[in-house]
Amino acid sequence: MLFTDRADAGQRLAEALQHVERENPVVLGLPRGGVPVAFQVARALGAPLDVIVVRKLGVPYHRELGFGAIGEGGVRIISDDIVRRSQVKDEDLAAVEHAEEAELVRQARRFRDDRPRVVLEGRTAILVDDGVATGATAAAACEVVRAQGAARVVLAVPVAPADAVARLRTEADEVVCLSTPGAFSAVGEWYRDFSQTPDEEVVSLLARAAADAAPGRCTPDAEVEVDAGGVRLAGDLTLPEGARAVVMFAHGSGSSRHSPRNRWVAAALNRAGLGTLLFDLLTPAEEADRANVFDIETLARRLADATRWLRRRESVPIGYFGASTGAAAALWAAASADADIRAVVSRGGRPDLAGPRLAGVRAPTLLIVGGRDPLVLDLNRQAQAELHCETRLEVVPGATHLFEEPGALDQVADLARDWFSRHLATPAG
Repeated sequence: MLFTDRADAGQRLAEALQHVERENPVVLGLPRGGVPVAFQVARALGAPLDVIVVRKLGVPYHRELGFGAIGEGGVRIISDDIVRRSQVKDEDLAAVEHAEEAELVRQARRFRDDRPRVVLEGRTAILVDDGVATGATAAAACEVVRAQGAARVVLAVPVAPADAVARLRTEADEVVCLSTPGAFSAVGEWYRDFSQTPDEEVVSLLARAAADAAPGRCTPDAEVEVDAGGVRLAGDLTLPEGARAVVMFAHGSGSSRHSPRNRWVAAALNRAGLGTLLFDLLTPAEEADRANVFDIETLARRLADATRWLRRRESVPIGYFGASTGAAAALWAAASADADIRAVVSRGGRPDLAGPRLAGVRAPTLLIVGGRDPLVLDLNRQAQAELHCETRLEVVPGATHLFEEPGALDQVADLARDWFSRHLATPAG
């Protein structure tokens, strides 16, 4: 498997890590080359990104032989057996540790710009590098994050030799590696572009990720229990200070409130001063039956019930954002006579599944479809003809159904933000 560059590797790696998104993970990039890969993983999973600074301690005069490792927070891991066999004086080992500790502090400050590191206590930590050769640094990083309190450690790399992966399975709880080529000599040979990652790029990527999740832009997610007609559904409610409206997310096709794509859009709406409610339309037991995912009438009824619950809690205009089958549920619910939904946005949706209910929708509706999703594009064009409200169809060039292409999801977020900002701030006519 050949990767175009680190961004491409990160996007592919994120697909293989989707099963971890429900664990509320923290993504940690190994500097320097691992951070561009980790940035894409964190973005796709909607997870916080941080750097994991680890310094290996090499025996003096034989630095390839590591006698331990140190990490932030005073983490110190020493192999007493290697120290004993090295027969090196304690003061010489202490000098190595002192020098590496100074470099660790320098790197952490340089990369993180004095931001506090993300707390790992009780969390799932996804360690990401651009590849593994011997696995020594990755193994040390696994030990460090575990010592920092991580409840579970997932090591994720695009490429590594099979024997290194086998060794690392004893250090991490799970190893995700996309490619284990038989003829392996160096990580860089599996990239078309493996140019050096400068410190400035690491600093920039970490700053961008921190800005997206910066406290003060919105209040922290509040875990809520949505009452949908007597059914209790787990949800995450985010209300920026002075939020003038709330957008409810209707997930589809077996997705959940943890959907990284919808969380990416929600973050953009939060930055624009809009509240968001991401919640599961089905209980865990109901999700086990795939037929429920396509029961649009039931999903729409749940959404309508949840909307009534939200109105009792927040007296602000409400909009719907629906993806896939969730878009059909959003339009179905919006068509109800008492819905009072101010705007609807569909991302890669199946509005056709709302059937005759489309004619009853009065909320301004934006349909967003990928240019390389021809079947869904045709279905959206047909559905648009049946809508009798203000409507617009936006095609994102080059995007496929999940909008995984570079920049595609950003376009979706911008379109949704502008549509909701315009229509949710306008009094109902």
